[in-house]
Amino acid sequence: MSQHDLFGSDAAPSKDAPLAARMRPRTFDEFVGQEHLTAPNAAFRKAVEADRMGSIIFWGPPGVGKTTLAEIIANATNSKFERISAVSAGVADLRRVVESAKLQRRNGHKTTLFIDEIHRFNKSQQDAILPVVEDGTVTLIGATTENPLFEVNAALISRSRVYVLNALTDDEIKLVVDQALQDKERGLGNHEVELTDEAKQAIATLANGDARTSLNLLELCTPAAEGKTVDADLVREVAQRKIVMYDKGGEQHFDLISALHKSVRGSDVDASLYWLGRMLEAGEEPNYLARRIVRMASEDIGLADPQALILCMAAQQAVHFIGMPEGGLALAEAVAYLAAAPKSNALYKAYRRVQDDIKDTRNDPVPLHLRNSPTELMKNLGYGKGYKYAHDFEEGVVYQQNLPDAIKDNVYYKPTDRGYELRIQERLKAIRDKWAQADKSKYE
Repeated sequence: MSQHDLFGSDAAPSKDAPLAARMRPRTFDEFVGQEHLTAPNAAFRKAVEADRMGSIIFWGPPGVGKTTLAEIIANATNSKFERISAVSAGVADLRRVVESAKLQRRNGHKTTLFIDEIHRFNKSQQDAILPVVEDGTVTLIGATTENPLFEVNAALISRSRVYVLNALTDDEIKLVVDQALQDKERGLGNHEVELTDEAKQAIATLANGDARTSLNLLELCTPAAEGKTVDADLVREVAQRKIVMYDKGGEQHFDLISALHKSVRGSDVDASLYWLGRMLEAGEEPNYLARRIVRMASEDIGLADPQALILCMAAQQAVHFIGMPEGGLALAEAVAYLAAAPKSNALYKAYRRVQDDIKDTRNDPVPLHLRNSPTELMKNLGYGKGYKYAHDFEEGVVYQQNLPDAIKDNVYYKPTDRGYELRIQERLKAIRDKWAQADKSKYE
């Protein structure tokens, strides 16, 4: 299998190629966005133009220029440029590239290896690249939409520099659209296509920072306009539905659930509903969201509002009972309730203190008076002896040591004065005052 079979021809795209392929920037000056890399004074651009690039990894969402920058590097440097896609290539393809690179090196020439979607290579495939990157046989350019710190071998990361590429702004997307409208050689300059400002904004919004998507939308709108000016309604009709960038197993998944949890914790109802909606509309598993929402009820509201956990469990049951999309409204109700509820992490902190003590101190036996004593032998050994039955005492309150000796003075739960916890705080103070009157110093 040849390089062209695997990765396509290096020739310029034909007139029948998609608009996005025809308009791919060929130089830094044509490139839109990523000014931190492509501006005339940017260190990255200067290194490329001086042919002093080391191994690098581009990390960013789709359609922001990772492959394009690799091709610009290929055109600007004096090295043989080999391209493979981790989706279709295997170790055998890597070996062929490595053998070719070794031959080039013996002849005094450099080789740059571009691996698109490098995160799709497994560990053994990534290990196969490492020696030739380490000894300089190839200069690696990797492109990935996933966090390379999680998806790329640490050894490869340590021998490369990671450059983060950002989603394009709306203004940058509009500039990409304008370039395509004006370019008579590769774009739509000969088609006399006109777009209203609202149509350009609609494309920018729907593209969501993805230049390729914006050009695909523009190309679809052109024949649909039938010689008329393209307006925002036509753009939305052609697009049908906004493309939501989301990877249920990747970084966006964790970023969005983090945003949801922190918005709930911050009592921002609107932001909480927005992040919930973002995840549901992108196809997130509703049961996963229900589990996380139940966690929020215990971690961030706790006993400040005991109804929070009950409502969240009801939402989980609603999702299970009626399914989606109807169940999404139950999740929204739970999220809005949690965001508006009084906040307390006192219970969360109390349990963490308990976990720390279990881990860091001896797990001493249960005090004798608290032990179960179902047999005569156990009673003779003192099991249950001296136990005070709380209901036999005034207000059902009695002091007795219920913790092992080593931790008998520890206080784990310290309720706040927010929401229902204020009532709990007052109740516990009254109980502890009674204990103190019994000459017990633990709560004085």
